[in-house]
Amino acid sequence: MSRLRSAAVLSALTLITLPMIPVQWLAMRIPGGLKRRLPVVWHRIACALVGIRVHEAGRASVERPLLITANHVSWLDITVLGSRMPLSFVAKSEVASWPVFGLFAKLQRSVFVDRQRRSATARTASELGARLADGDAMVLFAEGTSNSGNEVLPFRSALIGAARHAVADEGEDVWIQPLALAYTGLHGLPMGRQFRAHVAWYGDMEMIPHFMNVVRKGAVDVTVVWGPPLRVAPGDDRKALTRRLEMTVREMAGRARAGREPPPVTDESDSAADAAILKPSKNG
Repeated sequence: MSRLRSAAVLSALTLITLPMIPVQWLAMRIPGGLKRRLPVVWHRIACALVGIRVHEAGRASVERPLLITANHVSWLDITVLGSRMPLSFVAKSEVASWPVFGLFAKLQRSVFVDRQRRSATARTASELGARLADGDAMVLFAEGTSNSGNEVLPFRSALIGAARHAVADEGEDVWIQPLALAYTGLHGLPMGRQFRAHVAWYGDMEMIPHFMNVVRKGAVDVTVVWGPPLRVAPGDDRKALTRRLEMTVREMAGRARAGREPPPVTDESDSAADAAILKPSKNG
């Protein structure tokens, strides 16, 4: 039955995807919002077919420019977040060359970064800044890699700082919003640590077998928690900012995995506290 299910899901996805590819390719080359909206439709269909149920707490900021900093558990994160709103991703450069998934990343209008070459950071920052300034909501998996889904790894400050400076060059502040992903259920039952490997994709796991296993089994519950957006000025300390984002995501993800309510969301009424935490330092 699981093989029949996977064949049916893949056939349906193929029938839906093939006609949408040339439409999105064309939409990316003409003015208008179709290039942003069409991927949302595809991701929502994919979630429904695979059996991914998304539970959302909080909401995405309507402010722009907006950089979303999230933890990273699996390739499923792309479809989960892509089904929520129009957005694009910051992806590692090797993704662009992956069969099928590289094409999807390009059609999602991802920004690719070579993490092995420091000299590439400036180019990536420039492209990222231009996209943010143009109104695109961009997702940065700030850990720099995926993990087991049972933890949140330390956030890397380089691209967060680069994005801030790139937008600052346009004369604007940038809004940065923390977001937590937690895979919480499998076939309607709570997903403990031992079962999270069903969806978590990390280390030396092979992509295709993992993908097929998820498609065969389906029925995954995931919780998406939106944290309070921060308005970040050019002079704010990027390391303090990164620590704050990391702590917020870690707390939200931990609560979601434990089935607890997310922490209360604050707003810009906390601007005085934000200013104290993010004030410039000689290392900023």
